[in-house]
Formats: sequence, C-alpha cells, structure tokens
Amino acid sequence: MKRSVFLFVVSLFVVTFGAAANSFAQTANPAPTATPVPDDPNATKVFEVRLPVTVTEKKKLITGLGRNDFIILEDGVPQEVTFFSDEKTNPPVFVGVLMDTSPSAAGKLNFSKEAAKNFIFTVTRLRKDKAAFMTFDHDVVLQQDFTDKLDLLDRAVDKVKKPGSQTAMYDAVWQFTDEKLRNVPGRRVIVIITDGDDTFSRAELKDAIDIAQRTETTIFGISTKAGFLGTVPGVEAGTVKDKGDKLLTQLCEETGGEAFFTGDMIELERAFTRISQELRSQYLITYKPANQNYDGRERKIEVRLADKDNAKKYKVRTKSSYRQIRDSLK
Repeated sequence: MKRSVFLFVVSLFVVTFGAAANSFAQTANPAPTATPVPDDPNATKVFEVRLPVTVTEKKKLITGLGRNDFIILEDGVPQEVTFFSDEKTNPPVFVGVLMDTSPSAAGKLNFSKEAAKNFIFTVTRLRKDKAAFMTFDHDVVLQQDFTDKLDLLDRAVDKVKKPGSQTAMYDAVWQFTDEKLRNVPGRRVIVIITDGDDTFSRAELKDAIDIAQRTETTIFGISTKAGFLGTVPGVEAGTVKDKGDKLLTQLCEETGGEAFFTGDMIELERAFTRISQELRSQYLITYKPANQNYDGRERKIEVRLADKDNAKKYKVRTKSSYRQIRDSLK
C-alpha cells in the first residue's frame, strides 16, 4: 500500500472512531440541561391588594392625580405601592349586570329591562370592556356570559319574560363574583338593579361583602323601589327609605361603590352616566401588605391624599376592609 493511501485510511479510522467515541460519551454522560422546577404548593406567594379608588369634590370626579398623591394604610400602617394606573392607563372593565326578577319587580320588569340595556350600552367601550347579564329571583341564572357584543346582551335581556317567586340577591352576588369575576384580567364591577330586600339567599350580606372585597369587586346598586311615581329619597339626599335600602347601601359602600335610589328613567339614566364616568376616572392602586400572615383576620384599609389641602377638599372612596386568606385571583 502506498504511503499516501495508508495515511488516508489511518486518518479516516481515527476520525470515525473519535466521532463514535464522542457520541458514546455523550450518550453515557449527557450534558446537564435546564429542567423546569414545578411550583411548590407550599411555597409562600406574595399577597397583593388591588384598590379601585374614586376621588370626588362634592359631585365632581377628580382626575389627574399621580402615584405619589396617595398614601395607603392597612391597620394604620403605611404600605408599599406596587402598581398605579389612572384614566389613561387603566385596564378594561368587566361588569356584571344583575337584575331582580322577583314578584315585587313584576310590574316594573320592562322598566328594569330597559334600564339594564341602557346601562350596558352606556358603560361598555367597544373592543375594550365586556359585560355579562344575570337574573335573580328564587333561581340565579346567567343569561349571557361576558361579551363585548351588545346585540347578544340585548337579546339576553329581552328574553326575560316572567318573574320568579323570591329574591336571592346575596346568592347572585356570591355566585357571579366567585364563578365569573375572580379570574378576569381587568377591573371587576357588579351593578345590581333591584326593588326589594333579599328574601331567599343562603348567603348573608356579610358573605356577599366578603367575597366582593376578597376578589376586588366594586358593587353599585340601583334601587327602582319607587316605581314610576318619582325618585326615592336616597343617598344623595342624605336619607334612605327603609332597612332594605340601608343594606343595599352597606353592600355598595363596603366594596367601594355607591347606591342610587331612583324610580324614573331620567334619574336612572343619570345614575348610569354617573357610574360610567366614575369607572372611567378611577385610579387603580395595588399594594403589597407588610403583614403576609394569611390569618383570615379583617384588615382595615384607608387611602389618604398626601397633600393636606387636597385632603380637606376631596373625598376618597374605596373598599374599607378585606380578609387576607389564600385565594385564587389573576
């Protein structure tokens, strides 16, 4: 064999054997790779509280404030703000309209249906916000899930034909909040259109308030108790009509919302416009509580304005408390 051929054969053998040996080594001792570490169910997650905040001067909504204009206190202790947005940067609104279809509402069913459709049209911004529609009497029925298609919502409202036999308002709030709102990627709002007191719920007022506070849901109430004869003396007049109105007011105020008492379409439209404008002008403030104990104890929340002059002029409204427990939220 000529020397050149011999060298070629030897070289080929060395290359082939070397490649095979390297391949074997890689198979026998694979290089370490990054492996995803599964979530530790026992790991401590950072708990945060999200506050939709409304600032007013009498009836005027105040916008244009910044992150440093607010002081957040939990049980009197200043808290670390981790997120802030205003009317220009707020996330979308997911609003559930819950309509009373109990016997007392039978004579005002068409009125309430028109009210529900008008509100949905007023509050839902095309290609951003979404609305859902639920009715409650002795049954709680989701008539239309979240959508931005107004025709679907109108049809869902129109198909409501007859009332039920009782009023399960707190159950409706609890069910809608737990099943539909807790994981939506935006601000969470419920608007209740009702004319009566709760008569049938397994849940109590405190249960409805608790789950709304824990899921960062703001509740607005519109009472149609006065029928078509005029407006009911209500929150803006400084009085409420009866115990049912007081409970509706408590449900709204403790979740950062407001109750409106009205009986004619003009006042009703004003209430809708007010809620819609408020949702546009809210501030959204998230903070990380210094106390991360998940002890289920009620924590008191206070939002103040840093500027003393503004603090004297302006009123700040948000939810008043919450219970820190392990919960599943987006």
